[in-house]
Amino acid sequence: MSSPAPLPPEAQQPYLALKVMMMPKDTNVHGTIFGGVLLSHMDLAGVVGAHWAVAQAGWPSQPLVTVAMDKVEFHHPVLVGDVVSFWTQVVRVGRTSICMQVTVETQRDGRPLKVTEALITYVAVELRGSERRAVPIRGQ
Repeated sequence: MSSPAPLPPEAQQPYLALKVMMMPKDTNVHGTIFGGVLLSHMDLAGVVGAHWAVAQAGWPSQPLVTVAMDKVEFHHPVLVGDVVSFWTQVVRVGRTSICMQVTVETQRDGRPLKVTEALITYVAVELRGSERRAVPIRGQ
């Protein structure tokens, strides 16, 4: 049995998966952006980055579902009006899963500032009605 095809070099580089301007509707009681809003954007950016890496590797496109969000760290508050970049990078690929590092940055004083980061794991699934069955991420 041959070993699975590795990710090509371009799929191993950081990928800008999402860029969002933070709006007043997303604030918490302190006037900064609510952490849950950032987590939602991070989850979306992570799956966009995972799909991009899968496509770059030539693996089949299939549904990916979030199974874990680990090591979430909020380093700095995000402010209303911040344009926030969500960078993704593949950390590891398992038989059915792909783990993505999601790093969130904004610009402060003309320099990038890392505000939040997390590891997010997605699993490739086959959808049958309401059932989900994990399938090999690289295909059969």
